[in-house]
Amino acid sequence: MRRAAALAASALVLAGAGCSSGDDDGDKSSAARQVTTTRVQVVQGVGREGGFDPAQIYKRLSPGVVTVISIFDGTTSPLEDQGEGGQGSGFVLDGDGYIATNAHVVSTDQDEGSRRAEQVFVEFSDGNRVPARIVGDDPNADVALLKVDPGELSLTPLPLGHSDPIDVGEPVAAIGSPFGERQSLSIGVISATDRTIESLTRFQIGDALQTDAAINPGNSGGPLLDAHGRVVGINAQIKSQSGGGEGVGFAIPVDAVRRSLHELRHHGRVEYGYLGVSTILLWPQLAEHLDLGARTGALVQKVESNSPAEKVGIKEGDDTITFEGQPDIVTGGDLIVAVDGKPLTREADLADVISAKNAGDMVKLVIIRDGKRRTIEVKLERRPIGVTR
Repeated sequence: MRRAAALAASALVLAGAGCSSGDDDGDKSSAARQVTTTRVQVVQGVGREGGFDPAQIYKRLSPGVVTVISIFDGTTSPLEDQGEGGQGSGFVLDGDGYIATNAHVVSTDQDEGSRRAEQVFVEFSDGNRVPARIVGDDPNADVALLKVDPGELSLTPLPLGHSDPIDVGEPVAAIGSPFGERQSLSIGVISATDRTIESLTRFQIGDALQTDAAINPGNSGGPLLDAHGRVVGINAQIKSQSGGGEGVGFAIPVDAVRRSLHELRHHGRVEYGYLGVSTILLWPQLAEHLDLGARTGALVQKVESNSPAEKVGIKEGDDTITFEGQPDIVTGGDLIVAVDGKPLTREADLADVISAKNAGDMVKLVIIRDGKRRTIEVKLERRPIGVTR
């Protein structure tokens, strides 16, 4: 199991690298082998009349949740000593055999970058275990798309919802394979929205969902479901002191997942827009202290060499201050207050806005420099690749 950087006394832990329990083998019953056509079970209307009903959600949707077994170094079993293996979760997207999971479930870090599993198997709730192909993986959003041959399977696609309307306190359910325990259900609520979590690169994932539904190693890649049975996120990380679930789990928001899956299906990769600045979010007291002429925005801390931002002359500051407990605030640089006419806020900060853009997009930045507003047009480039945390 891989860990992200320590936060205070805790750590963000990727929740999908638990070892296989070894209880199941690849043999299938004769009845399973006799299935010759794909059956697609369309699920509609879960919870619409009776509110949040975890038992009904599980009964109708758990057949669409799968266990993902990844094997590295040419081993034949995740338990063999001479190689590596890992286990996570995933869920069915459609009747064509496409399956969503986390990128870290089917890839692992090396000194020179990440590498994909040499073999991937998907196990369904009815016991069928079949090989899967990695269509593509997106380390920036920690999303991967798999494909299985649907010809001998019964598939239950899970509907994708939207992450924008979600409120704190809404009930949710997580289904997955924590510690190899297949088809496990846990329930809770949305504890917070608009969280920022680590990706598999040096770029962070914004708008993540925090939940107190129990998430543990092996849950990664599984769905976080709302009361209507719609996927609102992919379970990805936990914040833990012990390595187990402690009620602080994080899911990749489904709006980011949807974009990633679309690009992976059609292009096999996802290219995000890259501006090349590090910023801090302005708060009212800091804005007043610095007398910047705006109460919200992104204060430029560093401009990356040879980046689009440097090419159009965006400036970083040359002085630092400590203010209200925040050390090393770089001052004297540009303040970016809007992108394409939309003001930057705590809910729509610069990183999130740029992340939603594509490489090659032209954007207009409104900046404040020396008390004066100006508009700068910049062409976004492709995010640098091969930079892992």
